Amino acid sequence: MPHRAFTAGFAMMGAALAAATPAAAGVIVSPAPLPAAHDRPRVFLGGSIEMGSARDWQADLAAALADEPATLLNPRRADWNPAWKPVAEEPHFRQQVEWELAALDSADVIVMYLAPGTQSPISLLELGLHGRSGKVVVLCPDGFWRKGNVDITAERYGITRVANFDELVAEVRARLRRWKPA
Repeated sequence: MPHRAFTAGFAMMGAALAAATPAAAGVIVSPAPLPAAHDRPRVFLGGSIEMGSARDWQADLAAALADEPATLLNPRRADWNPAWKPVAEEPHFRQQVEWELAALDSADVIVMYLAPGTQSPISLLELGLHGRSGKVVVLCPDGFWRKGNVDITAERYGITRVANFDELVAEVRARLRRWKPA
């Protein structure tokens, strides 16, 4: 238990410190509150987590964007407990889902990385919810179990697709440069 409290406290402290440095990306990790001010572009890091078994690509993207004046919204929690039942009555599960929905709604850019060897059903749901928003950038390499569905849907609805991680970073950077406060 002290480890979880320390991890959550460290994540919130790190996010506050990064947010205080305007030239550096700040990372908000679920379930930390989303910032009240929307004075920097927000990037939701959606995609493969697979109950913690997928590579932590969110950390790689955060490192690649560390010099950007942005807020990165990361749903991957160090304290996730697989014993939490995926039902609305489970308070920790509800907190996670509500955090993700709020973060997605507030995001200016939504990244969806659908990793080979994963299924990522929640990411597919989120892609469906936000696919027509114009905010989504998808990286879906060969080996993702429903790549054909993702490619066809992206083509039909004009969702930006990239072929690799470097292109993903470049596309997110380009969108951050075009961001204007509402």
